Amino acid sequence: MALDVPYRSIPDMFLKRVAATPDRHAFAHPGPAGPVWLTWEQVAQRAKAVAAGLHGLGVGQEDPVAILANTRLEWVIADFGIMCASGATTTVYPTTEPADAIYILADSGSKVLFAENPEQAAKIAGADLPALTHVVLIDGAPDPSAAVPQLTLAQLEEQGSQRLAEDPELVDRLVADIGPDHLATLIYTSGTTGKPKGVELLHGGWCWEGVAQEDVGLLRDDDLQYLWLPLSHSFGKTLLCGATHVGLPTYVDGRVDKLVELLSVVRPTLMCGAPRVYEKVYNKSVTTARDAGGAKAKIFAWAVGVGKEKVALEQAGKPVPGGLKLKYTVAEKLVFSKLQARLGGRIRVLVSGAAPLSPEIATFFAAANLPISEGYGLTESSAGNFVNPPDGLRIGTVGKAMGDLECRIDTDGEILIKGRPVMRGYHNLPEETAAAFTDDGFFRTGDIGTLDDDGYLRITDRKKDLVKTSGGKYVAPSHIEGMFKATCPYTSQAVVVGQARNFCTMLVTLDPDAIVGWAAGTPLEGRSYTEIVASPEAQAMVEEYVAQLNSKLNRWETIKKVTILPRDLTIEDGEITPSLKIKRRGVESNFSAEIDKMYAGTVAEV
Repeated sequence: MALDVPYRSIPDMFLKRVAATPDRHAFAHPGPAGPVWLTWEQVAQRAKAVAAGLHGLGVGQEDPVAILANTRLEWVIADFGIMCASGATTTVYPTTEPADAIYILADSGSKVLFAENPEQAAKIAGADLPALTHVVLIDGAPDPSAAVPQLTLAQLEEQGSQRLAEDPELVDRLVADIGPDHLATLIYTSGTTGKPKGVELLHGGWCWEGVAQEDVGLLRDDDLQYLWLPLSHSFGKTLLCGATHVGLPTYVDGRVDKLVELLSVVRPTLMCGAPRVYEKVYNKSVTTARDAGGAKAKIFAWAVGVGKEKVALEQAGKPVPGGLKLKYTVAEKLVFSKLQARLGGRIRVLVSGAAPLSPEIATFFAAANLPISEGYGLTESSAGNFVNPPDGLRIGTVGKAMGDLECRIDTDGEILIKGRPVMRGYHNLPEETAAAFTDDGFFRTGDIGTLDDDGYLRITDRKKDLVKTSGGKYVAPSHIEGMFKATCPYTSQAVVVGQARNFCTMLVTLDPDAIVGWAAGTPLEGRSYTEIVASPEAQAMVEEYVAQLNSKLNRWETIKKVTILPRDLTIEDGEITPSLKIKRRGVESNFSAEIDKMYAGTVAEV
């Protein structure tokens, strides 16, 4: 049945939300004494001022306007302002290198750039960007000598407010002319290979996303969302659309290092994240219990065992016996309530997306009565396509298709999707756009998966990432990497290598906080991270966990050698994307010497 989407565009949805609940909390930002809230009416006043200001700078329908900033309230206001001006938001990650930032602004033809501060604005200094007419600084003072004229966000809002005083209906007229098939965003995929591609996403698809999230039970108007995800990423944009449609209050704060500390202050009922956040919480819980030793470690292990037993019955659709319920009540009181409190004590829904979540870690959270609804989607399809409904969780799957999205599995196992949230195409790349779709209009996701009889999707791997050993066997690296992260609680990242090799190896990085705790009370205590991970003791510990992993794998999948890297993978070195996916080509290139050493004396397939 078709999903009923009662909006023509994002600003239509936004202005209807403002009219319906003008005085309700909309978005908050961090203040000295805690969250500072703005109502929907206050957000609208600022967004309309930005829109009128942009219109005065010459921004017209579907004109790209770029935002180069971290996740913060002003990002949201700038985005709504661009939408209300009938422009199209072009997103640039704050970690983007100058060459890539310039490429994105040039390729998109962005007319105006919102830059977080002078340092971000400096990334385009001296660049040939004929379409760019102005730079708007969120923080900091404009540079009067800049080649492209600069002004502050406050100045832009002031100019817009003056225009609105003279022409109060300006924004309403602009919004009335925007339809569902107009361009809303250009989001450049950081990609795991090659130059970033601009994905053209339309207003109708984003409005569909907003409605579909409520439809599946993810969002309610009595929720409180903690939004820390990069708003430059499609996952973040989807959550903004959901919050606007439902009208739920959202705390916006992109400081990931403050996340765990602030969860107990903000006390959200809803949080979405990449698996790395849940892995860190899992690592901290498991290693803290192990390091405590004695009775505490035993109680923790007992509680997790009880929780997993309960989850296994629930997943199988079987009743939980009274005796087990009683044990679980004790387990929750002694152990799980502490973990729940660390996340604020009010969590109703956790969502994981952007990369695969290990089923073992998902089971641990479900055991702690903090079930994670894993979902799936791509930048090219507005991020939200499949999700586990909160009342129908199936661990190991990414849930069911949202709304009226169509899905089928191709003959080679590739997942194909069709529907309103799918992109119009890649910007200025007609051949790549054509290659991304089947003859009957289904988008080729590049992921391999299976659909069960109830419509739940299970992702096997990326089509491009499947490793074929020299023995002709296929290996799914992300599956093995997820299993290892759940087996070894000291892991930060794991990368399986084996393409055209006669066996599989693995590169591992260790979590700095967890490994310092592991080293406490040993001769390694007080040593640097680099010294600890290079020690024979750390190598022996990791190899012991690899042996545990291998006991669960097919013979051809087993990891024969493992190398602990001297540092974690980084976005800056081209090893992970800003949404925390592994860039295998970058990792294998940067650590080619370490990989070659593991295969020294063996013969690779040519």
